[in-house]
Amino acid sequence: MLKAVILDDEIRGSKLLHHKLESFEEELQVVGVFNEPAKALDAIAGLAPDVLFLDVEMPGMNGFQFLERLGSFDFEVIFTTAYDSYTLEALRLSAVDYLMKPVDEEELQTAISRLYRRVSSKAASKDLKSVKVSNKRLTLPTAEGVYIIDKSNIIRVEAMSNYSVFLLTDNKKIIVSKTLKEYESLLTDEFFIRINRSVIVNLSYVVKYRKGDGGTLEFNDGTEVEVSPQRKELLLQKLF
Repeated sequence: MLKAVILDDEIRGSKLLHHKLESFEEELQVVGVFNEPAKALDAIAGLAPDVLFLDVEMPGMNGFQFLERLGSFDFEVIFTTAYDSYTLEALRLSAVDYLMKPVDEEELQTAISRLYRRVSSKAASKDLKSVKVSNKRLTLPTAEGVYIIDKSNIIRVEAMSNYSVFLLTDNKKIIVSKTLKEYESLLTDEFFIRINRSVIVNLSYVVKYRKGDGGTLEFNDGTEVEVSPQRKELLLQKLF
């Protein structure tokens, strides 16, 4: 059974969602309901939920800011809101779903089914014992399934909150719910290097280094990425 937490500043809204989730009591148990983001920040780690039903518009701290303040987390997110203007941001964060208030029961059923598929996918990837398939390949668990890619096809990996975005040579972007730090230990080949807090790059696709405090790397797709001064010396050693 999955564990769920609800965060909604409106008491009526949180109670209504809690009531609707009781229809799924054999699949999902609500272990916490919060109406204040600050209190949820302090308590959520101890509850170890599998999913957070998160309101977007809240006074003082919206749902996206809440996730940023939370730092690292290992649960899935289902956004709930009365506004439809945040759909793109929710997709960018690879949320399980985005439910409009008042939450429709059929849409809630769809969201929970999607949640189970994603949790099952993550569990299957953990059964592989490692994110590595071989020294030359990586498995990337996503909501759609597990991608298996050649490391040589990675141009760079960018941090996005607690997610990592893989940019590949075929212009594909793959969003994975793991932090950049987790992949830094797996991309130890001579061509990979973390050049700032948010980006790991494949030096095979660098076409130019522009001097500066830390400098700037230009890639063959025209993208430029700044190098932190602390990483400059190691980068130059690898480049030259």
